Amino acid sequence: MAVRAWEDLMAGLLARLKAYSRTPQGRQTVNTVRRAAADPRKRAQARSLLARLRGRR
Repeated sequence: MAVRAWEDLMAGLLARLKAYSRTPQGRQTVNTVRRAAADPRKRAQARSLLARLRGRR
């Protein structure tokens, strides 16, 4: 039962994200994230943050 609730929650979340990405503000956000992802310094920052969140230093 709990697994089904989790799946429903994730499906709803993905549907909301998909709908948001189609709005003008969503498209602007997507473009901003794409530019940041292409920047090597931002990639290094993201990698560092993920490593800290996962417990590695």
